[in-house]
Formats: sequence, C-alpha cells, structure tokens
Amino acid sequence: MPDWGDLQEDQLRFMARTWPTEVAYRNLDDDTALTFTQWEQESNQLARGLVSAGISPGDRVAIFLPGHEVLRWITSYAAIHKAGAVVVPTNTRLSAPELITIWNHAEVSAVITSSVMPDSSVNVSDIKDSIPSLVHVFTNHEAACHSDSSEFQVQVAPDDLADILYTSGTTGLPKGIAVRHDNVAMIPNNEPVWTGDGWIHGAPMFTFAGLAFIYNPMKMGLTALYHPTFTANRWLKIVEEERPTRAMLVPAYAELIVADPEFNNADLSSLDHVSIGSAPIAPTTHRLLIERMPTANVGNSFGMSEAGPAYIVMPPEEIARRIGSVGKPIGPMEIRIVDEAGNEVAAEVIGELFMRMPGKQREYYKDSSATEQSWTSDGWLMTGDLAYLDSDGYLYICGRKKDVIIRGGNNIYSTDVESVLLEHPSVQEAAVSGIPHNVLGEDVGAWIVLRSRTQLSAEELTEFCGERLADYKCPRQINFVDSLPRNATGKVLKHKLISN
Repeated sequence: MPDWGDLQEDQLRFMARTWPTEVAYRNLDDDTALTFTQWEQESNQLARGLVSAGISPGDRVAIFLPGHEVLRWITSYAAIHKAGAVVVPTNTRLSAPELITIWNHAEVSAVITSSVMPDSSVNVSDIKDSIPSLVHVFTNHEAACHSDSSEFQVQVAPDDLADILYTSGTTGLPKGIAVRHDNVAMIPNNEPVWTGDGWIHGAPMFTFAGLAFIYNPMKMGLTALYHPTFTANRWLKIVEEERPTRAMLVPAYAELIVADPEFNNADLSSLDHVSIGSAPIAPTTHRLLIERMPTANVGNSFGMSEAGPAYIVMPPEEIARRIGSVGKPIGPMEIRIVDEAGNEVAAEVIGELFMRMPGKQREYYKDSSATEQSWTSDGWLMTGDLAYLDSDGYLYICGRKKDVIIRGGNNIYSTDVESVLLEHPSVQEAAVSGIPHNVLGEDVGAWIVLRSRTQLSAEELTEFCGERLADYKCPRQINFVDSLPRNATGKVLKHKLISN
C-alpha cells in the first residue's frame, strides 16, 4: 500500500509523484493552471523561503490574496503548512480596523499578500505598525521563494495548529476557530482513481468551503476548476464548455442561476453531482435544479466551520423525496435535536441542532469562554441552528435561533416565510427578520430584491403571502432593496438589514 501520510500536504506529495504532469488546479478567469509537480515544487520553494526568513513552527501567517490569484493562494496554503506554521485565511473585503483586530488576535508574524488588491481598500503596509507581531509582508511570491524545490516538511504533530479560521460574523464580531492537523481534512488521504474530470467551484478561498476545495478534488481524482468571478450566465457557459462532472454552489448562486434566461436552454448534462451548501436553499429553487438535471445528484448539504470534518449528506435516491432535508450524518459523526433544557425531542419537533465528532472537536482560539458556551463538556457542538428530524432520521434546517421571530407569543421561523416569498415569480431574493413592535414585541419584516424587468407592490406581495401563510406569519413591513447584504459565502447579514 502506498504511503500517502497523514498531513494534507502528504496528499499533494503523493499526487506529484504519481501523476506529475496532470493538471491539479485551473483558474478559469485567466486560464492559468498548475500541474501537481508545479504545485508541489513551488510550495516547497516558498516553504523554505518562509523558514529562511525566520518563520518558526507555530508562527501565524495570514494569506491576504485576491480571488484571481487562486494559484498563488493554494501554493501559499501548502507552503505555510510545510514550514510548520499556521495559516490565517483572511477575508479580502474586511476594513482596516477589522483586519487589525483579527491579525492582532491571531498574533500574525507574516502576511502573504499582493501589490494589487482589487477587492480591498486596505494597504497592508499602512496598517503594519498597528500589529506589533507582524514582521514580514510578502507581496512578491518569487522573491520569497528559495531556489531548492525538493520535498520539504517541517515536522508537525497531529494536535498542532494548522489554521485559525475566522467565522463569517453574521451575528457580530468574528471568532477564530482553532483547526488542528488531525481535524482539518474533510476527506482522508487516499490513492484516488484519477479521471481528470472537472469540479467547478467559486467560494472564496478564505472560507470553510474554499479551504475544503483545496485538496478535496485531488482526493477524488478530479481537477479543480475555480472561477473567481461569478455570474450566473458565465457559470452556465462554463458548464457547457468545460463539461465538469461536479459543482459546488451556495444558495445565492443557485437562485441567480435558475433565474437566468439561459437556465432552461443550457446543456448541464455533464454534471453528475451538484452540492449546495453554506445556507438553507429555498425548496422551489432546489426543485428547479433537480428538474433540469434529472440524472445528477443535486444535494442540499450542511456543515459548519466549528464542526470541521463532521458533515451531513443526502443519499441520492432520497433527494427528490425529501426536498428541504440536508440528509443524514456520516459516521462516526452524531447529531441530536434538543429543547431549551437540553433534552432530546421527538421526531418532527423543532429544537437546536447538536453535533459531535468523536476525537475531532474544534475550539475557539484564545477564547475559552466562547468555547465553553458552544461545546458541552462531552464534546457536543451547540450549533445555534434550529432543526428537526423526520421519522426516518433525516435532518431539516429551519434557520438560526436568532432568526426566530416571536410575534405576540407565536414563534415564526424566518426560513418558512422566505421560502414562500421566493415562490413569487417576481422575487429574486428575500430575507426575513424581526422588527420591533411596541405591543407584540416583534413583528415580521421582509427585504425583497426583485427580478429584472419586473414590478411588484407591497400590497400584491402581502396578498400572495396571505394565501400561503398563517396570518401571524405574513410580513407586516416589506422593504424593496437593490441587493441584500451578504458575507463572502453568500449568507445574508441580517444584522445589517435596514428598515424603511
């Protein structure tokens, strides 16, 4: 049996030895690519360069690169781990104060960045003095590299830090999730059957979904096809031209794709697996995707940065029967639904989702209080997501606990209302959240983005909802907006919604 090791970087080494000239990664925006040999050798050179510059095992190194430099991004990610250091993936849309807060919290000693940052208004050199631990700013990849490209790996232990992944901050200040080498991988290292088929993806590399996309394609014998700039029409054309067999979408992208005029005509027959994740998807949108790709496994998946390698998938044969479900956990992961007192509830009863992955628990970096508030003493992650299990054990996500609107004593789940709003043919996007009410405590507010070339009044939409929802669930305030505030993974930032 081949020795492919335990580190994710060992998988890259194995692939470079076994399929040296095969294309591992392509940037579809500029049609640049890396073979496994190039990726392996360039990351070895950069790892040696980092060590030569004084980066020591355990030092934190931030990657602050734009999406169009994805090949440099994945090379940097591998190199930092090979140097025994810790990766701090960083959102390029953060403001200077946000960057300073995160990098000081992580105590980064180096940043790999670019002299051209189209997604950012921040020049790292301008904020360097505000981060006492920051010593090195690498803007030139080649200048940071050593000439020796032979195999290189600083020894690390399974419980050593690999990454500090900062959460998306949908409810406030991001927290750093400590990811260790023994719980970083979603898919174990293996000897795949190499096909070279494409897996198309566009999640920002600094996110949970983006990081999973670095090594997972190669572990499944696939070439990673990355599109830094998403438009629905372009995505459809890429699928027609590149003929990928797999795709990953966030719900916001899925909504735009089914609304595109070319959706019904595009040739999507190459796809045999489409994974949708990062947020709940509207049942109507899910059904449309399934209808257009009847031979594909179009699954609504679920995972969390805090849960690490614990995730939930839907068996292909159950997808059409259980629209709205994200499936069942993959062992040895466990899930349960509990009430406010922590007691497990019966099937079909909504409660909070608890998840546990034995031996793979993560924690918040330098924040024991937040860790204790999120994980029980016996390893259960209290997700903050409301969910229920059906009688067969399939999981349905209803939204965040903070997304429950309590109107005059009635619990209203935002996702229920959003799903109805998205059924209206003129509605492109919808977000529902609680708004203050002097008598009822809270009322239902809706923020609506209309499809292009359509018109809709608040009265018409209220009537539409009234035919499909209980009276107390209908939005009392409807706000028409040009766009919804979203984070990099497409999740709506509800705390940034502004009422009329």
